[in-house]
Amino acid sequence: MPTDTPLTAAEAAAKICAKYPAITSREFRGDTTLTIPRELLQAAMTYAKEACGFDMLLCVSSVDHLGEDPRFEVNYTITQAETGHNLLVRTPLPEADPAVPSLVPVWRSANWLEREQYDLMGITFTGHPDLRRIMMWEGYPYHPLRKDFPVAGIPTELPGVAFTEKAPAAGAPFTTSPGATAGEREPRSRG
Repeated sequence: MPTDTPLTAAEAAAKICAKYPAITSREFRGDTTLTIPRELLQAAMTYAKEACGFDMLLCVSSVDHLGEDPRFEVNYTITQAETGHNLLVRTPLPEADPAVPSLVPVWRSANWLEREQYDLMGITFTGHPDLRRIMMWEGYPYHPLRKDFPVAGIPTELPGVAFTEKAPAAGAPFTTSPGATAGEREPRSRG
Protein backbone atom coordinates (compact mmCIF):
# COMPACT_ATOMS: atom_id res chain seq x y z
CA MET A 1 0.00 0.00 0.00
CA PRO A 2 1.38 3.43 -0.93
CA THR A 3 2.72 5.85 1.64
CA ASP A 4 0.51 8.66 2.99
CA THR A 5 2.79 11.40 1.66
CA PRO A 6 3.94 10.69 -1.90
CA LEU A 7 7.67 10.17 -2.25
CA THR A 8 9.71 11.99 -4.85
CA ALA A 9 11.58 9.85 -7.35
CA ALA A 10 14.86 10.47 -5.49
CA GLU A 11 13.32 9.51 -2.13
CA ALA A 12 11.79 6.37 -3.64
CA ALA A 13 15.10 5.44 -5.25
CA ALA A 14 16.90 5.79 -1.91
CA LYS A 15 14.26 3.64 -0.21
CA ILE A 16 14.48 0.94 -2.90
CA CYS A 17 18.31 0.95 -2.82
CA ALA A 18 18.24 0.63 0.97
CA LYS A 19 16.04 -2.46 0.71
CA TYR A 20 18.00 -3.96 -2.22
CA PRO A 21 21.72 -3.03 -1.92
CA ALA A 22 22.55 -4.54 -5.36
CA ILE A 23 20.49 -1.79 -7.01
CA THR A 24 22.27 1.43 -7.95
CA SER A 25 20.78 4.87 -8.44
CA ARG A 26 21.93 7.93 -10.32
CA GLU A 27 20.45 11.31 -10.98
CA PHE A 28 21.02 13.23 -14.19
CA ARG A 29 19.33 16.51 -15.05
CA GLY A 30 16.52 15.92 -12.60
CA ASP A 31 15.77 12.34 -13.67
CA THR A 32 16.42 9.49 -11.27
CA THR A 33 17.44 6.17 -12.81
CA LEU A 34 17.74 2.84 -11.02
CA THR A 35 19.88 0.05 -12.44
CA ILE A 36 18.30 -3.19 -11.28
CA PRO A 37 19.80 -6.66 -11.88
CA ARG A 38 17.25 -8.89 -13.57
CA GLU A 39 17.03 -11.30 -10.66
CA LEU A 40 15.71 -8.45 -8.46
CA LEU A 41 13.54 -6.74 -11.07
CA GLN A 42 10.12 -8.16 -10.23
CA ALA A 43 10.60 -7.87 -6.45
CA ALA A 44 11.98 -4.32 -6.66
CA MET A 45 9.23 -3.15 -9.01
CA THR A 46 6.58 -4.67 -6.76
CA TYR A 47 8.17 -2.79 -3.84
CA ALA A 48 8.22 0.44 -5.90
CA LYS A 49 4.52 0.02 -6.54
CA GLU A 50 3.38 -1.08 -3.09
CA ALA A 51 5.73 0.80 -0.76
CA CYS A 52 6.67 3.86 -2.83
CA GLY A 53 3.44 4.64 -4.66
CA PHE A 54 4.62 4.16 -8.25
CA ASP A 55 1.29 2.84 -9.41
CA MET A 56 1.59 3.11 -13.19
CA LEU A 57 3.91 1.60 -15.79
CA LEU A 58 4.21 4.09 -18.65
CA CYS A 59 6.78 2.60 -20.97
CA VAL A 60 8.87 -0.47 -21.69
CA SER A 61 11.65 -0.04 -24.23
CA SER A 62 15.01 -1.60 -24.94
CA VAL A 63 18.43 -0.66 -26.27
CA ASP A 64 20.83 -2.72 -28.37
CA HIS A 65 24.44 -1.85 -27.51
CA LEU A 66 25.86 -3.99 -30.35
CA GLY A 67 29.52 -4.76 -29.72
CA GLU A 68 29.32 -4.05 -25.99
CA ASP A 69 28.78 -6.32 -23.00
CA PRO A 70 26.07 -6.43 -21.83
CA ARG A 71 24.55 -6.00 -25.27
CA PHE A 72 20.95 -5.26 -24.30
CA GLU A 73 19.11 -3.30 -21.67
CA VAL A 74 15.41 -3.08 -20.95
CA ASN A 75 14.16 0.32 -19.83
CA TYR A 76 11.01 1.05 -17.85
CA THR A 77 9.34 4.31 -16.90
CA ILE A 78 7.08 4.10 -13.87
CA THR A 79 5.13 6.98 -12.39
CA GLN A 80 2.94 8.10 -9.53
CA ALA A 81 -0.37 9.00 -11.14
CA GLU A 82 -1.18 11.47 -8.35
CA THR A 83 2.05 13.48 -8.45
CA GLY A 84 3.47 12.75 -11.89
CA HIS A 85 6.85 11.79 -10.42
CA ASN A 86 8.67 9.45 -12.80
CA LEU A 87 11.26 6.84 -11.96
CA LEU A 88 13.40 5.37 -14.71
CA VAL A 89 14.61 1.79 -14.44
CA ARG A 90 17.18 -0.01 -16.56
CA THR A 91 18.07 -3.69 -16.51
CA PRO A 92 21.17 -4.80 -18.44
CA LEU A 93 21.01 -8.17 -20.25
CA PRO A 94 23.79 -10.23 -21.84
CA GLU A 95 23.60 -11.17 -25.52
CA ALA A 96 23.74 -14.88 -24.68
CA ASP A 97 20.60 -14.72 -22.52
CA PRO A 98 18.40 -11.67 -23.18
CA ALA A 99 15.67 -12.68 -20.74
CA VAL A 100 14.06 -10.73 -17.92
CA PRO A 101 11.10 -11.50 -15.61
CA SER A 102 7.75 -10.28 -16.86
CA LEU A 103 6.15 -7.39 -15.00
CA VAL A 104 2.61 -8.37 -16.03
CA PRO A 105 1.97 -9.67 -12.47
CA VAL A 106 2.85 -6.18 -11.17
CA TRP A 107 1.23 -4.01 -13.89
CA ARG A 108 -1.18 -5.52 -16.42
CA SER A 109 -0.19 -2.74 -18.83
CA ALA A 110 3.16 -4.51 -19.31
CA ASN A 111 1.45 -7.16 -21.45
CA TRP A 112 1.56 -5.57 -24.89
CA LEU A 113 4.64 -3.48 -24.12
CA GLU A 114 6.66 -6.62 -23.34
CA ARG A 115 5.27 -8.38 -26.41
CA GLU A 116 6.50 -5.51 -28.57
CA GLN A 117 10.03 -5.76 -27.15
CA TYR A 118 9.99 -9.54 -27.59
CA ASP A 119 8.87 -9.21 -31.20
CA LEU A 120 11.14 -6.42 -32.37
CA MET A 121 14.23 -6.87 -30.15
CA GLY A 122 14.15 -10.53 -29.15
CA ILE A 123 14.00 -9.87 -25.40
CA THR A 124 12.28 -12.78 -23.62
CA PHE A 125 10.00 -11.95 -20.68
CA THR A 126 9.86 -15.05 -18.50
CA GLY A 127 6.50 -15.70 -16.91
CA HIS A 128 4.62 -13.60 -19.48
CA PRO A 129 1.08 -15.00 -19.90
CA ASP A 130 0.99 -14.71 -23.72
CA LEU A 131 4.46 -14.04 -25.12
CA ARG A 132 4.04 -14.04 -28.90
CA ARG A 133 4.72 -11.66 -31.72
CA ILE A 134 2.58 -8.55 -31.90
CA MET A 135 3.72 -6.94 -35.18
CA MET A 136 5.70 -9.47 -37.19
CA TRP A 137 4.13 -12.77 -38.16
CA GLU A 138 4.69 -15.96 -36.16
CA GLY A 139 7.69 -17.85 -37.44
CA TYR A 140 9.56 -14.73 -38.57
CA PRO A 141 13.13 -15.55 -37.57
CA TYR A 142 14.50 -12.02 -37.07
CA HIS A 143 14.09 -9.06 -34.73
CA PRO A 144 13.99 -5.91 -36.90
CA LEU A 145 15.01 -3.32 -34.28
CA ARG A 146 18.33 -4.98 -33.47
CA LYS A 147 21.33 -3.08 -34.77
CA ASP A 148 22.57 -6.09 -36.76
CA PHE A 149 19.32 -6.21 -38.79
CA PRO A 150 19.97 -4.57 -42.20
CA VAL A 151 18.12 -1.31 -42.88
CA ALA A 152 17.01 -2.64 -46.28
CA GLY A 153 15.45 -5.69 -44.62
CA ILE A 154 15.95 -9.39 -45.27
CA PRO A 155 14.06 -11.31 -47.96
CA THR A 156 11.84 -14.00 -46.50
CA GLU A 157 11.04 -17.50 -47.67
CA LEU A 158 7.32 -17.00 -47.02
CA PRO A 159 5.80 -15.56 -50.22
CA GLY A 160 2.30 -14.25 -49.81
CA VAL A 161 2.66 -13.72 -46.06
CA ALA A 162 4.38 -10.36 -46.19
CA PHE A 163 6.57 -8.17 -48.37
CA THR A 164 9.24 -10.65 -49.49
CA GLU A 165 11.77 -8.46 -51.29
CA LYS A 166 14.34 -6.18 -49.71
CA ALA A 167 12.78 -2.83 -48.89
CA PRO A 168 13.86 -0.10 -51.29
CA ALA A 169 15.77 2.37 -49.16
CA ALA A 170 17.29 4.67 -51.76
CA GLY A 171 15.79 8.12 -51.52
CA ALA A 172 13.87 7.36 -48.34
CA PRO A 173 13.54 10.41 -46.08
CA PHE A 174 15.69 9.01 -43.26
CA THR A 175 18.29 7.15 -45.32
CA THR A 176 21.76 8.56 -44.87
CA SER A 177 24.45 8.67 -47.53
CA PRO A 178 28.17 8.11 -47.12
CA GLY A 179 29.91 11.42 -46.58
CA ALA A 180 32.94 13.06 -45.08
CA THR A 181 31.11 14.57 -42.14
CA ALA A 182 27.98 13.80 -40.17
CA GLY A 183 26.40 16.97 -41.56
CA GLU A 184 26.91 15.76 -45.12
CA ARG A 185 25.36 12.39 -44.31
CA GLU A 186 22.26 14.02 -42.83
CA PRO A 187 19.34 13.62 -45.28
CA ARG A 188 18.19 17.23 -44.80
CA SER A 189 21.56 18.54 -46.01
CA ARG A 190 21.00 17.02 -49.45
CA GLY A 191 18.46 19.57 -50.43
